[in-house]
Amino acid sequence: MESDFPILSALIVTPALGALVVMAMPARRPECVRLAGYVFSFAVLALAGWLLFHYEAGSGYQFVEREQWLGDLGVQYKVGVDGISLFMVALNALLFPIALFASANITERTKSFFAWMLALEAALMGVFLSLDLIVFFVFFEFVLVPMYFLILGWGHGRRTYAALKFFIFTMAGSAFLLVGVLVLAFLHSDHTGKLTFDLATLTAWAPEGLDPGAAKALFLGFFAAFAVKVPLFPLHTWLPDAHTEAPTAGSVILAGMLLKMGVYGFLRFSLPLFPQAAVDLAPLLLVLATIGIIYGAIVAAMQPNVKRIVAYSSVAHMGFAVLGIFALTTQGLDGGVFTMISHGLTTSALFLLLGMLYDRRHSYEVDAYRGLWKVMPVLGGLFCVAAFASIGLPGFSGFIGEFLALIGTFIVEKPYAVVGAIGVVFAAVYLLWVFQRTFMGRPTGENAKMKDIGFRELACVVPLLALSLFLGIWPKPVLDVIEPDVKEVIQQVERGSDYREPAPAFEDAPSGHDDGGHE
Repeated sequence: MESDFPILSALIVTPALGALVVMAMPARRPECVRLAGYVFSFAVLALAGWLLFHYEAGSGYQFVEREQWLGDLGVQYKVGVDGISLFMVALNALLFPIALFASANITERTKSFFAWMLALEAALMGVFLSLDLIVFFVFFEFVLVPMYFLILGWGHGRRTYAALKFFIFTMAGSAFLLVGVLVLAFLHSDHTGKLTFDLATLTAWAPEGLDPGAAKALFLGFFAAFAVKVPLFPLHTWLPDAHTEAPTAGSVILAGMLLKMGVYGFLRFSLPLFPQAAVDLAPLLLVLATIGIIYGAIVAAMQPNVKRIVAYSSVAHMGFAVLGIFALTTQGLDGGVFTMISHGLTTSALFLLLGMLYDRRHSYEVDAYRGLWKVMPVLGGLFCVAAFASIGLPGFSGFIGEFLALIGTFIVEKPYAVVGAIGVVFAAVYLLWVFQRTFMGRPTGENAKMKDIGFRELACVVPLLALSLFLGIWPKPVLDVIEPDVKEVIQQVERGSDYREPAPAFEDAPSGHDDGGHE
């Protein structure tokens, strides 16, 4: 679909403009700074709503915008949205106003905090909309800067260490991505005489034009950057520290959006550009994803810090997304994308609730809490719902994503699916253990005096859990939009490799929802 209104550029420019406006405002008027931040973040949400309403399901990019940027170097500003990136954009637009609204406790350097948050939102929008590899890389790298300063400036405890570790790990991975992008473009230029970084052009040429050895080397270069971002085992060690020390809003965006950049990168770039290499190296990715599912769950169960528990749970959840994608089946890719959406809702809700507990007791230690449900029945009920949603209880979005990912994997690689399913059981163990330790029993000391959740806090958490419930009951609208582009990715892999998607799991419902539903 085309539009005279540059909606995609507006999604990038609006929060960037908001960051500049906030920085120009006087620091002595924090209430005005907050109002400006809310206005710009809700404006982005309204734009994303317009995009959702006008997007027409079907394969291919819509609302494409293209302008020459560095013409002599083959770089152009090109953005577009398809069914895979659409919901990443919508999720990004939803989480930022919620994260800002939940940051009422930020009273120091409020102007800088809101400016960095809006700059981060703009960079993330660029990541999920870019169709030129250099433009994508610029946004991909710029994301690190606001998040680094958010952790460093408003984090807890060892925030300097956590911020530096986050930056070094992700920057090191991105260095391989830059080398890979440049080598790919130069090889294309040697063969065709045209230097370009356009994704569509390179996708059409690379599967046939690249030597198999070069394709594998380039796949591994892209893999280094995306695997760190996911993060895949054993490149995950920066994540628990970053989550533990980040402010609540930082943890929400880190879990809800930044981790999705890696999985999205595999889908958008690695599979279409290097299909044969993806097929050949898929077993490696399946092994790492399965290890991440089990390892993340086991280590989470051993943590004394509730934030680290949820952080390690993200390693396990993202393992399901990668598992589904590198099963290279329609159901698996559907499940991988749906898991990204679901994880952004449920884990963000958990981090918001943990932030509310921290605001009252200034501790993330499990042993600091007991019997909270008696004095905080509403917050306790919401935490229980969020835990069940994160576990993947049927009726919530987590079940749909993980079920499709496991089914898609079971079709081609039964052992990985069976081992991955065990991770679902482990998830119930560590989350229910946390709930029992913190909310059950008799409250004592400061726990007996804690106030229950307020209206502002309810307004932050309830929409996320309501969406998880809605998508868990009726996932069809989302899957109907995702699937045409998922099938296109599978076809790109088939055209560029010797891979052929196996027969559907259910003969009468090839895509898992020809019967009108997703069971």
